[in-house]
Amino acid sequence: MKHLTGLRQLSADTITRILDKAAHHKHLFINNESAITRTLHSRRIALAFFENSTRTRFSFEIAARNLGASTLNFSASASSISKGESILDTIKNLEAMRVDAFVIRHPSSGAAEMISNHTDRHIINAGDGAHEHPTQALLDIFTLREYFTSLSGVKVMILGDILHSRVARSNIFGLQTLGAEVAVCAPATLLPTDCSKLDVRVFASLDDGLRWADAALVLRLQLERATGGYLPSLSDYSEHFGLTDERLERVRKHLLVLHPGPINREIEIAGNVADRIQPPGYSKSMLLEQVTNGVAVRTAVLEMLMASDT
Repeated sequence: MKHLTGLRQLSADTITRILDKAAHHKHLFINNESAITRTLHSRRIALAFFENSTRTRFSFEIAARNLGASTLNFSASASSISKGESILDTIKNLEAMRVDAFVIRHPSSGAAEMISNHTDRHIINAGDGAHEHPTQALLDIFTLREYFTSLSGVKVMILGDILHSRVARSNIFGLQTLGAEVAVCAPATLLPTDCSKLDVRVFASLDDGLRWADAALVLRLQLERATGGYLPSLSDYSEHFGLTDERLERVRKHLLVLHPGPINREIEIAGNVADRIQPPGYSKSMLLEQVTNGVAVRTAVLEMLMASDT
């Protein structure tokens, strides 16, 4: 692997190798042994974020430092981009400073792939528009694999704004590659017109989806959807598609719950569902476990891409 711009083209073997390496790094990380794994000593990684981020940016920074690499934090609003410099010129200037890899988050779909065609440095897509967010999906898949051991036959429902979600697309590609069954559940206005090409089940009723699923990946609802013509109102969305204890009790089936964050409490997910990590109840939240797993997965990705350069 030279770059990681998406999961659509990755084989099951490659995804599995990333997950296996992430399991190793998670053990080191939670036992505070990460600092001894300095396989990227003296390497420089630019965190080029053209959109705001907390979990993704910080976990990449921790991952890089755990491997001995240094990081350069880039903010578009405080860079020459704000003066009219093109993104490719920015990348070329950072290359001249001997940056070895770029972690790119950008609002335009395909931005990471485009940049990868114009540089010989490693490119990691940290989310591009409504295209893909591969490391988020890998940490979600890693979390599911830890819980279920194998993903073969596991039924995963992705709930929420599928139309605009890069997280949904990467998860669909990765989960299907590893043998999971994938369904989506959303209002018709928040479903892609090409759902049939994604080879997923579609549920219009959340209750039906919950009865089918072993795990639910709840997506953040961007609040502007309610004023953009996609939804009648936020309260209407919450009533029909919000994940609550009342719904879980109605179907009476234990459910593993994931969310990429940040969450809108009491809109797409109830606070007690988001926070529950112990019974009683019909769900188990993996939200904070996902954050820990994000560091492990991103450490694995950086090492797999860059270690052979040293």
